[in-house]
Parts: sequence; structure tokens; C-alpha cells
Amino acid sequence: MSVILRDAAPADETAWRQLWQDYLAYYDVDLAPDVTDQTWARLMNPASPMRARMGFEGDRALGFAIHHHHCSTWVMGEDCYLEDLFVTAEARGKGLGRALIDDLKAIAKSNGWHRLYWHTDVENTRARALYDSFTPTDGHIRYRLML
Repeated sequence: MSVILRDAAPADETAWRQLWQDYLAYYDVDLAPDVTDQTWARLMNPASPMRARMGFEGDRALGFAIHHHHCSTWVMGEDCYLEDLFVTAEARGKGLGRALIDDLKAIAKSNGWHRLYWHTDVENTRARALYDSFTPTDGHIRYRLML
């Protein structure tokens, strides 16, 4: 698979929104349209730490890695959080997910960030196989308090 990885750009909005809807459908989640609108606005705002790397084969968008960096109490520097990773069904198993994570590792290193971390659903065995090839789970369980 010959894929180009690059930052999402304003012209990618339609392609990103389709991928985003496929991602939400995968997890059987409905979000209000204004949440998606805000997410895209953040991704395009140069002042926001939130960014998206997208993978393309030709003109076709096949996946994304949405991430942001933040300070940490555990290191003298910043961490990078991979918030959302998605690869289309036809691109799965062809190395795009690995390429997006490797790309993000390189970006994090070049920015001097100290750690890259992410969460996934315990039932997402296919993704977990990929993630386990990078690093073992650290055993933490996420708790989410809705406000």
C-alpha cells in the first residue's frame, strides 16, 4: 500500500467527515453535529493543540490519527495523547494503522514530547493486536465521569 501521511487541511473536510462518521459507526456512537463541527474547527485552528494526521492513497482518504499534546506531572515535558485512530475497513491489515502510529511517534520525538499513549476498547481485539506490537498495556483502567 502506497500511502501519503500528512496533516489534515481545510480541503480535507469532506473526506475527514466521512471517515469520522465511519469511526463513530464502528463504535456505535451518535454525536451531535455541533460536536463534530467543533472537532473539525479545533483541528483547523493553529492555536489548538489538537491535530489530525491523515493517510491517503492517491486522493482517497483511508484513515486518521487525531492527537494532542499536554504537560504532564510524570515527566519534565509534554506527553502526546492519541485520542482517535481510524482506518477504513478496506485498509485494515495493510499497515496504515502502524504507519499512522509510527508517524505520530516521529512527530512526538521531533517535538521533544516524552511519551505517546492511547486507550482502546477492551473488545477491539484487532486494534489491540497492533497496539500490543508497539508496547504492552500498562494495566490502567479508564474512568469517565460525565459532567
